[in-house]
Amino acid sequence: MSAMNFDEIKQILDMMREHELTEFELERDDFKLRLRKNQGGQWTMVPAAPAAAPAAQAAPLAAAPEARVLTAADDDDAFAVVKSPIVGTFYRCPEPGARAYAEIGDTVKKGQVLCIIEAMKLMNEINAECDGTVVKAYVENGQAVQYNERLFAIKPL
Repeated sequence: MSAMNFDEIKQILDMMREHELTEFELERDDFKLRLRKNQGGQWTMVPAAPAAAPAAQAAPLAAAPEARVLTAADDDDAFAVVKSPIVGTFYRCPEPGARAYAEIGDTVKKGQVLCIIEAMKLMNEINAECDGTVVKAYVENGQAVQYNERLFAIKPL
C-alpha cells in the first residue's frame, strides 16, 4: 500500500484531536505523511520526502510494537533510553490509582512492562529492552507522546 485513503487520514486527524496532539508522522512503503497543527489551530500537511527504505518505516498504528532502546552518554554513564515507538497517550500504571509499572530507582528485567501507550483505543505495552535500574522518567502520566520521544532512562546492570 503506497497511499492512504481519505478515511484513514480522517481517523488519524480524529485521534490527533482526541489526544490533543500537534504533530503526527507516518511512513508506509514509499509514502510519508506528516500532519502539523499551527499556532492558529489550523491543520497543515507538511511536505515530506518519500520514505527511505522499508527498514525505516514506522510501525502500523494497530500493532503493539516494542520500544526502541538507544544508548546515550549522560554524565559519563551509559544509559539505555526507551523511546516511544508510536504516537499516543502515556500511562505509567494499568488503571487509575494503581501502582506504576516502573518508578525511578526500580530494578527492571528485560521484557518487563514499563508503561502503556494508548493509540486509537489500543493499549500498547512498552517493555524494557535490558535489565537495569530506572534512573529517569521523561514523561508524566496521561501526557501525549510523539513518535521517538524519550520515555525512560535505564542504567544497565
